[in-house]
Amino acid sequence: MTHNHPAPIEPMVKPAPLWQLSAVQAAQAIQRQQVSAVALTQSVLTRIEEVNPRINALADVLAAQALDAAALADQRQARGEALGPLHGVPVTIKVNVDTAGCATTDGIVALKDNMAATDSPLVAHLRQAGAIVVGRSNTPAFSLRWFTDNDLHGRTLNPYDTAVTPGGSSGGAAAAVATGMGSIAHGNDYGGSIRYPAWACGVVGLRTTVGRIASYKATAPNRIISNQQMSVQGPLTRTVADARLALQVMSQSSPLDPQWVPAPLEYADTHQPMKVALFKRHAAYDADPTVVEALEQAAAWLQRAGCEVEEVEPPHFEEASELWRHLVMEDMRRGGRPAVDAMGDTAVRNALHAYMDSLPIWDRDAYLEALTQRFTICRDWSVFLAQYPVLLMPNSWEKQFPVNDDNQSAQRTEQLLRAQSPLLCTAMMGLPGLSVPTGVVNGLPTGVQLVSARFREDQALRVGELIEQAAGYTVLDRLPV
Repeated sequence: MTHNHPAPIEPMVKPAPLWQLSAVQAAQAIQRQQVSAVALTQSVLTRIEEVNPRINALADVLAAQALDAAALADQRQARGEALGPLHGVPVTIKVNVDTAGCATTDGIVALKDNMAATDSPLVAHLRQAGAIVVGRSNTPAFSLRWFTDNDLHGRTLNPYDTAVTPGGSSGGAAAAVATGMGSIAHGNDYGGSIRYPAWACGVVGLRTTVGRIASYKATAPNRIISNQQMSVQGPLTRTVADARLALQVMSQSSPLDPQWVPAPLEYADTHQPMKVALFKRHAAYDADPTVVEALEQAAAWLQRAGCEVEEVEPPHFEEASELWRHLVMEDMRRGGRPAVDAMGDTAVRNALHAYMDSLPIWDRDAYLEALTQRFTICRDWSVFLAQYPVLLMPNSWEKQFPVNDDNQSAQRTEQLLRAQSPLLCTAMMGLPGLSVPTGVVNGLPTGVQLVSARFREDQALRVGELIEQAAGYTVLDRLPV
């Protein structure tokens, strides 16, 4: 007798929520009409409702505006209109950049009603590409600390460990994108403010070349000289592919920034075999073992992927990082400190005073000589990067700093600045840098920085993708929230 046994029942696999989609995945799903912009936006807003009260990454949630924009996006698609590369994709914008109808607070109580009438160029470009702005991310007051905390919006917590910083100044952006509150977060980087938070929160952060992304702020149009030379806009994302897509959108032209350069995003040699310089130690700095281990692991991965890796020290490293401090802080004496003293909170005033009080006051000739020195350093690095198209180096010599570590003592503030020398030296030259996560050690993210020549973000992104593939690291799989 034959007995017919029922087939075993396969367990139901719950589909991943829409908020977990990368920007590339989300854009493709919407283009193929597999998901609507409204459904995706609602999923992200629900995630924000769940997580943001716990970590305070977003200072301003734009739920109603985002749902209205998503509905319009779906209507345009239904009419058969051409869709932009980020059509329906949720993004966040930092509170120190103009977003029409929102206050550009910069984390300052006195600027809580500083309403922007127009979008900054990068916000306009994101919207033109179809992106949906779901919220605005937190920053330290005046974006001047490695910690994201201010009297207006409160403290942003690191989603991995609340006892350590999520980074600054784009700490809100990093924590938001890490926890699924949008797949692309806007940030800016004057001395590491994209790369350090990305590293601290285990995500990808791209500091772009000065002149790559048009920068203009109608609510504060005049930028001090060092800011013009060193500060840039860029994306924080969960994948390298998303960073590349965001760069494509953000780097569109604008007459509002006379420094903008119509440089290609890829070059003929983008996919040729790559020679990589490894910089993992310097006699003047103490490197945490986890920092060195991440660099060595990344170097091994790159070698297995076919890259030629050579350990070498870049030129003028310590000199370049010290020059950032002098040029920026001397500039701040005239153009920044009065505003910080008048409107800043106690923490940022303490930090800035500690930064500045450790440095001598320069006269005109000393400042001009420093600018001459800067040009020489930039030229020598240009020669170096012609030989080694990508430099593999730390984001910081230390692990993530404990919360408020810069307000402990003048000595500790000095130690923090020295720990950040890999960020400062490259910012001083206006170079691009990519922070790429490598995993988690003892509950904290690890990662590396990839530096390339001016307007060669493509090379850093390519090498970053090799590291990403080898690491197999997914922030959403490792987060405790």
